[in-house]
Amino acid sequence: MTDIEAIRRRIEDDPYCELLGIELVDLEAGVATTRLEVTPALTNFYGMPHGGAIYSLADAAFAAASNSHGETAVAMEANVSYLSEVDTGTVLTATARETHVSGRTGEYEVVVSEESGGRVATFRGRAYRPG
Repeated sequence: MTDIEAIRRRIEDDPYCELLGIELVDLEAGVATTRLEVTPALTNFYGMPHGGAIYSLADAAFAAASNSHGETAVAMEANVSYLSEVDTGTVLTATARETHVSGRTGEYEVVVSEESGGRVATFRGRAYRPG
């Protein structure tokens, strides 16, 4: 049986997520939700959220969901589609769901949305569990 609380504590200790302000909100087998408030420090030269911050939020949810089974999982590939802009001060959430598992690989879809529920980005990633 997987100790989801031990996995949660390990994920919450991620120094990069701490630097950006990404929080782990929910974690269960194959599913994870992360949250990030867009601060002025996370904007680009246009004053909009930097794409890297949004990608990092989605990637953190992907990493949490893919590692939620208690086995080490590493990213094989990922892509993101940015769909709409948001303002500074907006709180974004990213929810990752396992959509396919085959052998040692898994596929995940991550939806990044704003507080009103509008979709901001869609991220897709594949993970490998070296075992």
